[in-house]
Amino acid sequence: MNHQAAAGAELAPAWLPAAGDLNELVPAMWAHDVERGPGGGLTIGGIAVSELKEQYGTPLFVMSEDDFRARARTFKDAFDAAFADICGGVDVYYAGKAFLSTEVARWVDSEGLRLDTCSGGELAVARRAGLTGEKLGLHGNNKSDAEINRALDMDLGRIVVDSLHELVRVADLATARGTVAKVMLRLTPGVHAHTHESIATAHEDQKFGLSMLPSGATAEMELSPAETAAKFAVDSPGINFLGFHAHIGSQIFEAEGFEMAARRLLAFTAEIQGKYAVTLPELDLGGGYGIAYTAVDSPRPAAEVAQAMAAVVRESCRELGIKAPRISIEPGRAIVGSTTFTLYETGTQKTVQVEVDGQEDLTAPRRYVSVDGGMSDNARPVLYEADYAAVLANRSSDAAAALSRVVGKHCESGDIVVRDVYLPNDVAAGDLLAVPGTGAYCWALASNYNYVPRPPVIAVKDGIARLIVRGETEDDLLARDLGA
Repeated sequence: MNHQAAAGAELAPAWLPAAGDLNELVPAMWAHDVERGPGGGLTIGGIAVSELKEQYGTPLFVMSEDDFRARARTFKDAFDAAFADICGGVDVYYAGKAFLSTEVARWVDSEGLRLDTCSGGELAVARRAGLTGEKLGLHGNNKSDAEINRALDMDLGRIVVDSLHELVRVADLATARGTVAKVMLRLTPGVHAHTHESIATAHEDQKFGLSMLPSGATAEMELSPAETAAKFAVDSPGINFLGFHAHIGSQIFEAEGFEMAARRLLAFTAEIQGKYAVTLPELDLGGGYGIAYTAVDSPRPAAEVAQAMAAVVRESCRELGIKAPRISIEPGRAIVGSTTFTLYETGTQKTVQVEVDGQEDLTAPRRYVSVDGGMSDNARPVLYEADYAAVLANRSSDAAAALSRVVGKHCESGDIVVRDVYLPNDVAAGDLLAVPGTGAYCWALASNYNYVPRPPVIAVKDGIARLIVRGETEDDLLARDLGA
C-alpha cells in the first residue's frame, strides 16, 4: 500500500511513514512478549487482549514484568561492563517518576538497581516496598522540611540538592538532629539537549540546578552558584558531600549532550577537589535516554550508550589527572516505557474534510476515532506535543488505510491521544486499540479530569496477568468530597 492510497494521506505530517502493513508490530515499540495471536488479535505473554478487556475493562495499562526486568538487567549489565576498568561498575538508579508502584519498586531492587525518588510520596512507596535507605535517592527543586526529615529518618544514600538555599536547610536540619546528610549538588552544565523545551533540564533558563556560570555585575570576581554551594558543602559539618549531579533532559537520542555534560562535570569536579582539598567520590550523569514511540524513532542500545559515556569518562579523567569517581545513572523511561501499552475501546467516529496546507481549494478527509480514555490517562500529547502510534488490537484487518486521529472522551479539543496514525478504515465502535510506549509518565501523570477514574495497571508474567494497581472507582472519587 502506498502513501497516496491511504485516505487522508495528504494531511499526514512529513515524519509519518507511508501506510504499509497495518497489522505489523514494530518491535522497538513493544515489549518482547507482545505479538499477534492466531486470530490476529494482540497477545502479551500468550494472553489475548480481548481476555484482558473482559476481566479488567478499559482503559487499561498492560505491562510486561519480564520485559521490565530484562531492560533493567540490560542497563545494569551494560554499564557495569563498560565502566568496570574505570570505577568498578555503575550504580543504576531507576527513575521512579516515570512509573512507580510497590511491586515495581521490588522488581527494581531484586534486579540490583537502586531507586531515585522525587517526593515524600515516592519515598513512602519505596519504604512500603521494603527498600532500605542506602538504595534510595531523593530529588526535587523545592523539597519540604517534612521530605528532608523523612530522607534523614530513612538514612538515604543521597539527597540531590538543587540550590544553596536548600543546601543550608538540609545542613541545618541534619545538624539539629545530630546526624549528617549525604548530599549531591545538581548542576546545570549549560547543555541544551535536543528534545522538547518542557523536558530539557540542563540549560540556564529553567528551574533546576545550580549554575556553573559566575553571576553578578563583577562576574569575573565572583564564585558561581555551583562553587558557592560546593564550598559550603565542604565546610559544613552537617553535610557529607558526595559529588555532583546533572540531568540534561528526557527522550534524547543523540550522544553529544551526555558526553559534553560528562566532560564539564568532571572538569568541575577536578577544579573543586584541587581548590578545596577534598575528594568527591561520586558523579551522577542522569538519564533521559529515548525510546521508540513511533516507527521513526531509533533509540540507542544501552551497551552503545554505556561504551560512549565510558570512553568520555576514561579520557577526561586521564587528561585531568584525577581518579574516576563512582558513576551513577538514572534511566526511567528507557526501562519502563516500552514495557507497557494502553488498551482502549473505540466509540464514536467521524470524518471531516480539512484544507491541505499550501494547496488552495484542496481538502482531504481526516477521521476522528474516539476512545474511552484520553488526556486523563495520557497527558503527554497535550503537555509536550508527544507523538504516539496505535494499532487495531482485537483483530487483524486487510481493509484500506485511513489517516486517523485518536481522541479521548474529555471536554477539551486538545484531548488527543494519537495525533496522526494510519488505521484500517473498518475500525468500528467496540474494537480495541493498543497504544504502545505508555509505561513512562502516563499513569504517573494521570488525573481525574471530568471526574474520570484513573485506570488500573496489570502486570503479565509467565502467561499470568495480575493487578498491581487497582483502578479507581467513583466511590474513590467521592470519598474525599466532604459536601455530603
